[in-house]
Amino acid sequence: MPSIIHLDMDAFFAAVEQAAKPSLRGKPVVVGGLGGRGVVATASYEARKFGVHSAMPMAQARRLCPNAAFLSGRFEAYRQVSELVMGLLRELSPLVEPLSLDEAFVDLEAGPYGPALAEAGPAGGAELVLAIAEDLRADIQERTGLTASVGAAGSKLMAKIASEQAKPDGLVLVEIGSERAVLSVMPVRALPGVGPATEQALRRAGLTTVDDLAEAGEAELVQLLGRAHGAGVYQMSIGLDERPVVPDRDAKSVSVEDTFEVDLADRDRILHEIDVLTARCVRRLHAAGRSGRTVVLKVRRFDFSTLTRSETLRAPTDDEAVIAETARRLALQVDVTGGVRLLGVGVSQLADYTQEDLFAQAAVREPLEDHRPEPAVREAEPEEPAVRRWFPGQDVTHAQHGPGWVQGSGVGRVTVRFETPDSERGRVRTFAVDDPELVPSAPLPLRPLKT
Repeated sequence: MPSIIHLDMDAFFAAVEQAAKPSLRGKPVVVGGLGGRGVVATASYEARKFGVHSAMPMAQARRLCPNAAFLSGRFEAYRQVSELVMGLLRELSPLVEPLSLDEAFVDLEAGPYGPALAEAGPAGGAELVLAIAEDLRADIQERTGLTASVGAAGSKLMAKIASEQAKPDGLVLVEIGSERAVLSVMPVRALPGVGPATEQALRRAGLTTVDDLAEAGEAELVQLLGRAHGAGVYQMSIGLDERPVVPDRDAKSVSVEDTFEVDLADRDRILHEIDVLTARCVRRLHAAGRSGRTVVLKVRRFDFSTLTRSETLRAPTDDEAVIAETARRLALQVDVTGGVRLLGVGVSQLADYTQEDLFAQAAVREPLEDHRPEPAVREAEPEEPAVRRWFPGQDVTHAQHGPGWVQGSGVGRVTVRFETPDSERGRVRTFAVDDPELVPSAPLPLRPLKT
């Protein structure tokens, strides 16, 4: 029975921005890091026509599509839409396996349609699955204004491949028994677990398509790739995938990282950035209701060499001070001569509870050794007023003009377009960056796109 579906929202981050901002509908939109080393997270289909794609350096995307709207992204807005979509999926089955905010597997046989699918048999069941998937896509568009692509098949492997074929805004069902024919012409990279290194090993052996893998046989693939990996690749090459849909997969770690526009060479600045990353990491821990025993620090140096250091505490913690001090201690073990281009802080060995760790708490009270002694008397320096920062795409509200979003800022000014998801294209106004009547705001709920 082709009762496993894979749903993938189309150009999700960019599509949410277009749905929220009437002036961007039908225009190229690129979401991602806007700094010198930023990368593209998602590009709208209008931007993809110019060659922009995810994981591309943002500087290259700007050269390819200079007239696109380049936005920094709004995680809270994406999370809200994701929760709505995942809620619709859970109405179909308790077995929903989210892969990301915009992607999930669903096993329909485990839900309320299970008995009807069993009664319908293979042929009638396939028709029912198509009807369920079409209704799902219609419900998503009605509730959010966004489109989704859906693949249906008898396994996760084939459902994922079907959803890729369905993009954008389509539905494809792979009939039982046709898996080998569908896979045969695909490149080896189409299979899960076949990355660049595996692809090169297979290419050296003259194996470039999935059909080549199936014809080579399990023994040859085991010899090339090792027993477990080779056997798994062979099974997938002939369309066999027995992985079950696992609801709410348990994360093994929580981490955050930042790449800096200019390499950091000052140790005090590095420690400050570690504190900032720790605060973000702990917020994610709290949101997930988790704690962890092992603190991990990731450092990528100026020459692109990457080092990781970790320390395991006596018990799980979600205490920001404990995690920050541990990460700082790990940083002192790393040679940062020449500069640091990336820092990351993570917590692993997660648990569902926090047990007070007196040893770790005590370590917080012991200040780190100061390698640059302060003078005995330090004159108080006047504090400079904090400069308000505005990010392209950010939600704001003005006391007189209402809700809108930031188009850009610089030279002490910020430009805002005042529009909402269900309004007409809005007007643009410019303010001083410290205008007291302009404040950040929460994202507004999406409305269906006007037709």
